[in-house]
Amino acid sequence: MNDALDYARANQEHFVGELIDLLRIPSISTDPAYSQSVADAAGWLTEALRDIGVKDAAATETEGHPIVTGEVHVDAALPTALVYGHYDVQPPDPLDLWNSPPFEPMIKDGLLYARGACDDKGQLLMHLKALECWMRTTGKPPVNLKFILEGEEESGSASLSDFIRDHKDALAADIVVISDSSLFAPGIPSITYGLRGMAYVEITLTGPDRDLHSGTYGGAIHNPINALAALIGEMHDANNRITIDGFYDDVRSLSESERSTMAALPFDAEAWAREVGVETPRMEAGYSVLEASTVRPTLDCNGIWGGYTGDGAKTVLPSKASAKISMRLVPDQDPEEIAGLIEAWLRKRVPDSMRLQFRSLHGAQPVLVDTGSAAMTAASKALNDVYGRDPYFTRIGGSIPVVADFKHLLGLDSVLMGFGLDSDAIHSPNEHFGLDRFAQGIEAIVRFHAHYASCAGSA
Repeated sequence: MNDALDYARANQEHFVGELIDLLRIPSISTDPAYSQSVADAAGWLTEALRDIGVKDAAATETEGHPIVTGEVHVDAALPTALVYGHYDVQPPDPLDLWNSPPFEPMIKDGLLYARGACDDKGQLLMHLKALECWMRTTGKPPVNLKFILEGEEESGSASLSDFIRDHKDALAADIVVISDSSLFAPGIPSITYGLRGMAYVEITLTGPDRDLHSGTYGGAIHNPINALAALIGEMHDANNRITIDGFYDDVRSLSESERSTMAALPFDAEAWAREVGVETPRMEAGYSVLEASTVRPTLDCNGIWGGYTGDGAKTVLPSKASAKISMRLVPDQDPEEIAGLIEAWLRKRVPDSMRLQFRSLHGAQPVLVDTGSAAMTAASKALNDVYGRDPYFTRIGGSIPVVADFKHLLGLDSVLMGFGLDSDAIHSPNEHFGLDRFAQGIEAIVRFHAHYASCAGSA
């Protein structure tokens, strides 16, 4: 292992240069105009894997964007880790809030700024570089490794489930390893064992059959924007509890042990609020900021539109108003069921003056994974080696739908060993990734491989 670690340290500058090359590719999966760029990123990763020594690396076409796979098989007696990552990125809008162009990577004060720097190109590439450290020194890793790298995570992973079903044998492994999450805080490692799921819907209210002059018709026509805003306002009560009938029926209660463990984490709620520019957090009554943002279900309006929003004035009474609603879900809540509950709630309350169009866009199952597995032990040892302290086991508020897919389709738990920070501005202008964490991640993954071979062998 020492030779592999020495190689990592000696080649860090080269690794950063490769990351910059990958970040220059605008692989925005949600926008068809960038389809070729997404394909270019898949091609880049395929060639990178082949250059390392993954001879069977390939980019398989899907109905959406390509999925890159490859395998290094060392010995059937060794455990196999399946590495997942995604190479697509969020749109960079609004561009005017970036301090440098999002696809022209810039290094400043030890941070690499670019769309995808942290989510997930930087963290994905750490796994390729860790493998390279083994291949260039000992000629092989101490475990078998497989890779599945997708290009649709930011647009719902529409092709991934079918791909996993169709390639079960090729993807067979003992554990999945994913770096698409964060450290608990700078210098404080953590391993995520719980993820919230999601139900995401779009609703549209239609009133008149066309936009109307607000002077001629205003006062006698129900405005769809007003009606929609009123419905959204009714979705929470005064205690910030969600009012959708049946929403909490299947929510698994937190045990006193879980609440005590969370309360003991070094989380500064006031600093958290300052970091996002909020004076007073607002959460469900009876729960802490950390509990509310990680282990309780939520409902949020992600966007609302209708009528005239251009410069100047246009006295229009709009025909339609629309909104996108996301609900983060916790263990035992089902995305399809929750989407059905909110649709039923809306249809009971939509005014007679409006017609409701409801669309369920996508969902993800919530996940809890076993913290006592050999892979978790290996990850803990690796992070302790790098950071000099045991990692915390944490639950996070985000969703990684593929974790549930791996569990349900392949029967595999995942080790969520991430190196981002909540302050890395993923999905926002000026996304960045610390070069120190990029290096630490590569070293931790190298160490994980060695520890996993040992821990799995003694299990």
